[in-house]
Amino acid sequence: MTIIILTSCPSGLRGHLTQWLLEISAGVYVGHISARIRQRLWYKVIDMAGPGRALLVFQKPGEQRLSFLVHDHHWTPVDFDGITLIRRPTDAHNRSAGPLPDGWSKAAKRQRFRRRNTTAPTTTPTTQTEDGNSY
Repeated sequence: MTIIILTSCPSGLRGHLTQWLLEISAGVYVGHISARIRQRLWYKVIDMAGPGRALLVFQKPGEQRLSFLVHDHHWTPVDFDGITLIRRPTDAHNRSAGPLPDGWSKAAKRQRFRRRNTTAPTTTPTTQTEDGNSY
């Protein structure tokens, strides 16, 4: 089984892939092809992708029984002790934001206020007078 996923690629490439694979959704191609055809298709995808991105998933002997190839993609496959994992780039914006502000967040204040109100007694205490009447 071979899966090719295209993002922002020219329609000519999409048409070329439909000769070999089924397009089951926009930009998602699936099929059973030989390793030789898969390799030639991948080189064609790299040549014709232009500004787009491509991801190839195919069967491979091993523990995971599949492998990945990517083209112009921010997420990259990384071998980790024989298992292929996808590494996502870290968000530089969140890291450069600096330390968190001191104090409580609005959500934490609401939760604390709710907890404080739920622990208070719900009934008002009654006081009895000397003659036994309550007020």
